[in-house]
Amino acid sequence: MDDRTELSEFLKSRRARLSPQDVGLRDYGGVRRVAGLRREELARLAGVSIAHYTRLEQGNGDSVSDEVLEAIGAALRLEADELAYLRRIARRPTPCVADTAATDLPAGLRYLLESFVMTPALAIGRHTQIMGWNRLAVAVFGDFHVLPDHRRTLSHLLFDNPYLRELHGAAWERVAREHVAHLRVLLGRFRGDQALAAHIDQLRELSADFARLWAEHPVAQVRNRTYLLHHPVVGELTLHGELVALPDAPSCFGLDLFAAEPGSASERALRQLASQ
Repeated sequence: MDDRTELSEFLKSRRARLSPQDVGLRDYGGVRRVAGLRREELARLAGVSIAHYTRLEQGNGDSVSDEVLEAIGAALRLEADELAYLRRIARRPTPCVADTAATDLPAGLRYLLESFVMTPALAIGRHTQIMGWNRLAVAVFGDFHVLPDHRRTLSHLLFDNPYLRELHGAAWERVAREHVAHLRVLLGRFRGDQALAAHIDQLRELSADFARLWAEHPVAQVRNRTYLLHHPVVGELTLHGELVALPDAPSCFGLDLFAAEPGSASERALRQLASQ
């Protein structure tokens, strides 16, 4: 995965989604050779020279000031997560601390997971590997023990596991897009992490759906979200997910926690699963 190509393709994708009318420019008609705004139109909106912007879109971002990146981000109408991503990929990557916790979950985190009796809980690594889980997470999302180590990731569950597709039902496309968008945030944050880059490359080869969504360049941090699941044992199950970040060093773990509304049918369904 090449940094210059990623910067170039990201900027092109964001330029392509804007039309002249979107940004208050006159469209004089005729056939456009490219979708969306032309380079010169974007440069004019951002207040930079066409040569300056062209160098950036060709993947040469080292000499671009923060002010220019902000102006280009505003012209492209980037969301906050997208702008943060642009800032990261436009600069040379700083050395990335290796993910030293690839196999072992610290005892304290393991005890914490097990303490969540009514909350499906996962410990997630830097490239979405599932490092730990509790019993209720298995009851809801499937048996992680049977998965090969190299495929025990949230990405593989979503894109290479029929059970997860059935569990999400019609919402699978939205959930999958959100996951791909979050992976791109991780790619920007942990630039130079070879395991993360290899994980993304593997998913692009493994799944046509992943490759399609990745090519759209979505960028958004996963925060709180709501899942309507179609569970084979308890039926419809609405869970509210929270991704809780933990300190990056030395391990880079996060906790993915899921809860049902107190007093709801979904809470009763979780209680049923927890009692089995």
